[in-house]
Amino acid sequence: MNYELLCNKVISIVKLTGNFIRKEAMQFDAQKIEYKGLNDMVSYVDKTAEQKLVQNLEKLIPDAGFITEEKTINRTGKTYTWIIDPLDGTTNFIHGIPTYGISVALYEDGFPVVGVVYELNRGEMFYSYKGGLAFMNKKEIRVSINPDLGSSLLATGFPYYQFDKQPQYIKLLTEMMQKSHGVRRIGAAAIDLVYTACGRFDAFFEYNLQQWDFAAGCFIVQQAGGEVYDFSGGNDYFEKREILATNGKLTAEMLTAIKQYF
Repeated sequence: MNYELLCNKVISIVKLTGNFIRKEAMQFDAQKIEYKGLNDMVSYVDKTAEQKLVQNLEKLIPDAGFITEEKTINRTGKTYTWIIDPLDGTTNFIHGIPTYGISVALYEDGFPVVGVVYELNRGEMFYSYKGGLAFMNKKEIRVSINPDLGSSLLATGFPYYQFDKQPQYIKLLTEMMQKSHGVRRIGAAAIDLVYTACGRFDAFFEYNLQQWDFAAGCFIVQQAGGEVYDFSGGNDYFEKREILATNGKLTAEMLTAIKQYF
């Protein structure tokens, strides 16, 4: 498998789908949204974008499986699995807030081999592939070199359903705000992760995520020299759906703080 060539083909597919989303953003009617659950919104844009991605990606590896947010396809693959979020940041999109994107990852025998995240409004394509480096629009990216929390800018996501862990999260958030340059909440985990990969953020933490939120972004962080853990400091973040992604230098400080509350 030529992962670099495959990654370039994925980028082309993602760009085409991005063009569709950008066009719809100009004329989107917020009255057309649907609710999958409490504060969990979806639109025809999400669903159509996912269909476009699936139709083109399955041509690249016909026997690959798919894990997709909108569940427009249900297929298990023996070796390869695409993990797709057709519109990460749907709430931002619906409200006209210009931070959202597309996330596509390919896993081979349970390990990531291609990751692509496209931030649509800035036109920034983040990507990496097995055996390669991490890039943004063909320029190599690396995580930051900030040595501690005191010099760092952090990113997180707020719970919008399942609020049982909210009290300890607020305590953690309070500590992080006091010990860092600040904490940002953009509203799209895939974007938070690639911003960590390119050094804009020094670390990102969030719980109760879905695989399609972070499958590509976590891989890109690692390929850019960063580290990704679950809240216990282990590597079971895929199943636990809790993410701590750092530049490597903040890992110990972040884990010490997180373990107090989670």
